[in-house]
Amino acid sequence: MKSERGFSLTEALTSMAIVGLVSALAIPNLMLLNARVQADVFAQQVSSELRWARQWAITKRDRVRLVFDQDRQAIVAEVGHDRVPHHQLSYQHKGLEIDEPSAGPDVVFHPSGRSATATTIQFHNGQGHARTITVSLTGRVSIR
Repeated sequence: MKSERGFSLTEALTSMAIVGLVSALAIPNLMLLNARVQADVFAQQVSSELRWARQWAITKRDRVRLVFDQDRQAIVAEVGHDRVPHHQLSYQHKGLEIDEPSAGPDVVFHPSGRSATATTIQFHNGQGHARTITVSLTGRVSIR
């Protein structure tokens, strides 16, 4: 006769309890990691938007303005002196809050690629993760 081998009920319950305990300890850390990653991804999106605006201004030889609209929770790209809306980046349902840029609610890039003013943009999420994006007078965009 062949003997069958398997786990006893006690062994199965013990291993399930260990997995549950490890999961209970890991989930809060994973939630914090997720919040940090979302903040990093959003910082990349905003910096890409700023870099796009600079490149568009250089390529099209026209002024580009990015307006940080706090009420609609969106960044609106406007092209030309008559400020024709081009597109917008919404952050309404991302759980993030952008403080008004240090130089005012908009960032302007001239056809030379230079920024009208040096600007610092800070944003944070509900868990306290914050990022800072700076735009220099030369138009360079960096994330801290």
